[in-house]
Amino acid sequence: MVEFFGIINIVVYFLSYFGAIVIFYGGIMAVVNILKIEILRRENDYNNIRRDFTSKILLGLDFFIAADLIKSILEPEFNQLIILAIIVAIRTVVGYSLTHEIKELENENKSS
Repeated sequence: MVEFFGIINIVVYFLSYFGAIVIFYGGIMAVVNILKIEILRRENDYNNIRRDFTSKILLGLDFFIAADLIKSILEPEFNQLIILAIIVAIRTVVGYSLTHEIKELENENKSS
């Protein structure tokens, strides 16, 4: 039984780290693309950069939520459940806002 919880803890850490890596990667790519625009004087394409970065943030948040859910199953204390509920609520609101922003950016790209 101890081995099972050890494996689950590894999965939780993997999901958390992978979520952070996805967000970090999205940030690095956004910076690189912005520098390309500024240094090479390319056409302004910030909406696509924002859309791509926002989608990476959303994906990373999904991995964080999955890790938190698995962790709460392992440690079902009342305080942990309250904290999990607050974290999921905050991340859901952020996710909804970012999804709404992505849709607005796509609509702007279609109209221009």
